[in-house]
Amino acid sequence: MKDPAKNKLKNKSSGSERCVKSVPGQAGKSGGFSSLLKKEGVRSVIASVVCVLGGILVGFIVLLLLSIFAENVSVGEAFSGIAIVLGGPFSGGSGRDILFQLGNMLFQSAPLIMTGLSVALAFKTGLFNIGAPGQYLMGAMGALLVALSIPQGSVPSFVIWILAFLTGVVLGMIWGSIPGFFKAYFNVNEVIVCIMTNWIAANVVSWIFKATGDRFINIEETKVNFIKKTSYNGVATATFGLDKLFANSYFDISIFIASAIAILLYVMINKTTFGYELKACGYNKHASKYAGMNEKRNIILAMAIAGALAAGGAALWCLNGSQDFKWDTYLTLPADGFNGIPVALLAGSNPIGVIFSAIFLKYIGVGGSNLAAQTSFNEYVSPLIVAVIIYFAGFSKLIKDLLAKQLKKAAIKADKKDSSGAPPAAETVIEDKTQDSASGVREDVKGGDHE
Repeated sequence: MKDPAKNKLKNKSSGSERCVKSVPGQAGKSGGFSSLLKKEGVRSVIASVVCVLGGILVGFIVLLLLSIFAENVSVGEAFSGIAIVLGGPFSGGSGRDILFQLGNMLFQSAPLIMTGLSVALAFKTGLFNIGAPGQYLMGAMGALLVALSIPQGSVPSFVIWILAFLTGVVLGMIWGSIPGFFKAYFNVNEVIVCIMTNWIAANVVSWIFKATGDRFINIEETKVNFIKKTSYNGVATATFGLDKLFANSYFDISIFIASAIAILLYVMINKTTFGYELKACGYNKHASKYAGMNEKRNIILAMAIAGALAAGGAALWCLNGSQDFKWDTYLTLPADGFNGIPVALLAGSNPIGVIFSAIFLKYIGVGGSNLAAQTSFNEYVSPLIVAVIIYFAGFSKLIKDLLAKQLKKAAIKADKKDSSGAPPAAETVIEDKTQDSASGVREDVKGGDHE
């Protein structure tokens, strides 16, 4: 007689990311918090929160140590300092200052959301896009060249804005496809190619703007190291009064555009055949090829879309109409390009989570700036605190994997207990979501799961 299923352990592959869920229709003993942990989304949120709290704790310890060993800083300032950091723009002072800082924070979050989406998409497809800084630079160059070159009188400004934005996106897409091409056809590690394309982009941007002479350089404001603002040509992102509402800040609709793109990316990845193919190729390109997918095309497209997203972030920044862009970039790379990595890690590569993690990191950054202005800590302390928090974001996936591992052990223990005659519990299925897509592809081709 077949023993009724007590606990079923189902491993479709040996990946590290696991999802534990209870089969409907069975009565389970465990509930509450442990049942919530069976959901992958809940584990991702918990991992991110733990990373943030860990970073804040270490940041406070740094402030405490500095206050103990520095003669001009009291221990009490360590407590007030961490409160200022956590206050973000709300620790800015007067109400007008708070609104000004809040508006600028939301505007500055837009390009960070885009670079975070760029890295997150690559992670979802099994790639590491460390080339976001170079793609960002190419997007900035393309957007500025178009926005400042087309005469405003002959073309409406909003049309110029759209053309400039799309030009930047296309250049970023082309630049992102380069490491994808080498990865797909020559199996060259994308990290190596991305690093090379970063510095090539930095030099290309410098050469092009230098070759154009004084045409695009901001000589009028004696800023010879910077390109003219797009407002010189009457091109600027629409604000709909948001800049006035937030005390004459730079706030415009960029964050809404970036958030809409994040939502569309989420739908594309999780609800479309194309997104499924990208993920399947990332999980196991050999399995996806066996299933009839064009794995080379998917790798190139994944990196191309990632490049377009990073470049779109640069275009949103430059097309604000009030921002400077430093054209001699051959010695530096944009920070937002690299900061997209911790944003994606903190969000668990979830496009919707990227919105909140980017805003949070900018929020902490504003608090760090206020720390130097309102306490005895010098200006080097605030970037250190922010860097510690960003560093801890890298442990998000590790914590999520540990939670999944503990759930797996608990399921195995319950299975052994049930097999020894214990009362039946809920049927528990542990699925490996990291490999299910690729494995499922192969099973579909073979005619189903023959268990």
